[in-house]
Amino acid sequence: MLNYLFSYLSADYSFLNVFKYITFRTGMSVFTSLLFVLFFGGPFIKYLKYSKYFDQPIRNDGPLSHIIKKAGTPTFGGILIIFSAVASSLLWADIENTYVLISLFSILSFALIGFLDDYLKIKKGNSSGIKAKYKIILQILFALMIVYLINISTAENIRNVLNLPFYKNLVFDLGVFYIFFGILVIVGSSNAVNLTDGLDGLATVPVILVTLTFVLITYLVGNVIFSDYLKLVYIKNTGEVCIVLGSIVGSCLGFLWFNAPPAKIFMGDTGSLALGGFLGTIGLITKHEAALFIAGGLFVLEASSVIIQVISFKLFGKRVFRMAPLHHHYEKKGWEESTIVIRFWIISVILVLIALSTLKLR
Repeated sequence: MLNYLFSYLSADYSFLNVFKYITFRTGMSVFTSLLFVLFFGGPFIKYLKYSKYFDQPIRNDGPLSHIIKKAGTPTFGGILIIFSAVASSLLWADIENTYVLISLFSILSFALIGFLDDYLKIKKGNSSGIKAKYKIILQILFALMIVYLINISTAENIRNVLNLPFYKNLVFDLGVFYIFFGILVIVGSSNAVNLTDGLDGLATVPVILVTLTFVLITYLVGNVIFSDYLKLVYIKNTGEVCIVLGSIVGSCLGFLWFNAPPAKIFMGDTGSLALGGFLGTIGLITKHEAALFIAGGLFVLEASSVIIQVISFKLFGKRVFRMAPLHHHYEKKGWEESTIVIRFWIISVILVLIALSTLKLR
């Protein structure tokens, strides 16, 4: 909205032309969403604690120290993240841009699933919300809609292509199978972030790092000069999505202020499912699904540990890990929570640097 206002006023006040630049508005989006979270975060947490109804149900099969520490901490922090990110995006982004609208739809649709899941957990008083099969069905339906919208908004010659990193011309046209691939990317990303969100700040910082990575990728892909120089696929009008990405960075930074150990609030499924689904959507929009897989490798690792654990137990009756997801395995081994979180952050930084290297090493 402010984007249109300043564009109109720039005819009389030339210094307002700075608001036409994507880079400037991305910075403003980061700052605005950060302020929203910091301003509303305190009163929001006080309300949740005062009501004593929104406490996060804790798995009773986890480490005893984990149960004791986390008991009584309110959830629904994802509402704070999503509200701030969407509000900031509406203020600074071109809301007529198709890719911006798709991005916002992905955030809100998966946030709705997460909200229902969190609500049912609280209502039931345990850690089981929506039944797994119904949750997956809802995720697939929304993902299908998102993939379809991306497909019809993308040039036909690159609509169904998969680009592999480290190679200039290694491109696969998946045809109709790209729809199934796209659904897998979005649903997989959403659930992977959700599984990672188990310790204070554990998921928040990697989400910030991966989002920052895609701020750069999205800007380069949407710029005809830079994309040509780096041999990246050029996708018209994607640059505007940087503002939405910036709003996520700002809201997650603000949330980390309250989520840092010891956490005053958890993001819950409302936040984690929405953030994961959004990252998957951005990976598809920019045609950098492989880069998302690398940069978000920590999420992949956490999700893989659950898959391995389930398969191993079903087939052989044995558990590979003491507990899944992986961070709980190390809790069971006696690692301090802060040690696990910081080491996982370090892994995420390394993976993000590898993903960024794919932009030039081709």
